[in-house]
Amino acid sequence: MKIGVLALQGDFAEHQSVLEYLGAEVVQVRLPVHLAGLNGLIIPGGESTTMGKLAEAFGLMQPLRQFGREHAIWGTCAGAILLAKEVGRDQPLLGLMDITIERNAFGRQVDSFEVDLSVPALLEVDPVDRPYHTVFIRAPIIESVGKGVEILAALEDGRIVAARQGHLLATSFHPELTGDVRFHRYFMELSK
Repeated sequence: MKIGVLALQGDFAEHQSVLEYLGAEVVQVRLPVHLAGLNGLIIPGGESTTMGKLAEAFGLMQPLRQFGREHAIWGTCAGAILLAKEVGRDQPLLGLMDITIERNAFGRQVDSFEVDLSVPALLEVDPVDRPYHTVFIRAPIIESVGKGVEILAALEDGRIVAARQGHLLATSFHPELTGDVRFHRYFMELSK
């Protein structure tokens, strides 16, 4: 299994560590040529506007769109923003997932928090039904989902924080910071 991690900005090294722990071959993606031969791609958390502008500067936007039509992509936090069709402001987006995102929905860095959530989809990779500990840092919310988008997790108040559309996955939180590898295993299954 060969998984890429978009390595323009953000916490790509943390995703790489988890993937390598799970036995995946990892490629840091900075140029279109780095997408060749990948089974899937993770777009990490970071700063979505900066990441989008760098992707444009390196000629990656269209190759990423094409890759996402055929292969699995998982966007975490800022990566989820890049996957969305709409974010309520003008910035570079891949527009691959039929989701609307509200950026920084919980406020500033000081408003970051952690919470345990039920994620039944993770039973596909781990038969033990236990909560998933999530870390939210300047996190977005998935405000709405279109047809064909499955909601995987929501907060107690109903706000959506994880969704899947076919082979595309978006999470508002940072699984790479938890020590729980179930989401990465789930993504690797989507990438087969």
